[in-house]
Amino acid sequence: MGFITNRRQLLERWGGWVEPVLDAAEAALRAVHPATWLPGLLERLLPGEGEVYLAGFGKAARTMAEAAAAALGGRLVEGVVIAPRGHGGTVASGRVRVLEGDHPVPGEATLRASEELLGFLQSLPRGAAVLVLVSGGGSALFEKPAPGITLEDVAEATRLLMLSGADIYELNALRKHVSAVKGGQLLRYIPTRPVLAVYMSDVPGDRLDTVASGPTVPDPTTYRDAYEALRRHGLLDKAPPRILERLRRGMAGLEPETPKPGDPVFRGAVNRLGARNRDALTAAAEALEAHGAGATVLTDTLRGEAREAAKTLAAILEYTAGARRERPLALLAGGETTVTVTGDGMGGRNQELCISLAAELKRLRILAEPYAALCMGTDGVDGNSPAAGGLATHRLLEEAGDRGLDPMEALRRNDSYTFLHQLGATLDTGGYTGVNVNDVFIAYLPGTGEKQG
Repeated sequence: MGFITNRRQLLERWGGWVEPVLDAAEAALRAVHPATWLPGLLERLLPGEGEVYLAGFGKAARTMAEAAAAALGGRLVEGVVIAPRGHGGTVASGRVRVLEGDHPVPGEATLRASEELLGFLQSLPRGAAVLVLVSGGGSALFEKPAPGITLEDVAEATRLLMLSGADIYELNALRKHVSAVKGGQLLRYIPTRPVLAVYMSDVPGDRLDTVASGPTVPDPTTYRDAYEALRRHGLLDKAPPRILERLRRGMAGLEPETPKPGDPVFRGAVNRLGARNRDALTAAAEALEAHGAGATVLTDTLRGEAREAAKTLAAILEYTAGARRERPLALLAGGETTVTVTGDGMGGRNQELCISLAAELKRLRILAEPYAALCMGTDGVDGNSPAAGGLATHRLLEEAGDRGLDPMEALRRNDSYTFLHQLGATLDTGGYTGVNVNDVFIAYLPGTGEKQG
């Protein structure tokens, strides 16, 4: 199972010594692919011979459905899941329909697919067991706006928060309170129990109430949290009026809150975490150790502006490189940084992190030895670019200078993809990988005497 489609080109461009970071990235993606972990989980949580119905949504909806269908075999009766555009069709000899929605902002395709999925769930026979598969991206791919709210309202408010650099917690606090299905509310549409919901986490800290806006999980956020997210980012005069009116009515107690812990709607429903960022990092570290490197996982909750996170990672690399060593060393981190978009270019948070790290290391002259650093979105799509991320080495900015390419201008225009693509330093997976567990950062420092390109 290979994911990096331009692996050969990267090795030819930068030299075979960067192979350890590419192998580690492949190992990370394999470890969290549904085919690796979902069958065993279902064997433990859905034992027996009873029939099972399937629902799901998210960037990994199709691969999760395929893995679940293979595990359930003849027990699977029927299912409906929603995946990104280009991934529609059927699974399990037609028993599972894969509908297509819109991402990263919900549109008409999302609305049509969501109505079909809700109709399927509402028609299920009493006493039937339901498996709900949830992965990141589900907030945009699955939506039913709250009464009085239009899909355009939801899309515009979401777009404004994204461009302002809001984090996933702020985004989802808003999404839950302008939706009829998020924040535990999906269970109101499922007339049968038991319900088993399995989540692939794409949020730092693995809070299930935040993955795809927690459709089957008690919601700890409030209308005020959603309102404050807009206020903090200076959007109260830009957000759609119907959004603001609903939030103000909610704060005044005139709209029902999302279901909280202890609500009867959660009886007979079980939520479980499947794959997570930490699993990907662990597998990547093991792959690096197989190359003879000493690997250290720093964190799986990396947050903040990508350019600021790069400064922290550069400082850690400086400290690590300070000790003379014969054995290669590797540092790993995971999480999800953000980018406040002010330019008109093409790129994403991982590619901005990649360039910013290289620029910081060069500016401070704190790492005067070879290194390779890989920054990757595990879903395969970084920002508005066709790449999953980027690869930086000690040669990157030197070669950029030779070609008249300015990394600071690329960052100013949010045009990280164009910069890295021109240098042959993008990380490509051919689109969605079928997994989604945040981002992975891998830095590799070869041992003394190791040959570098």
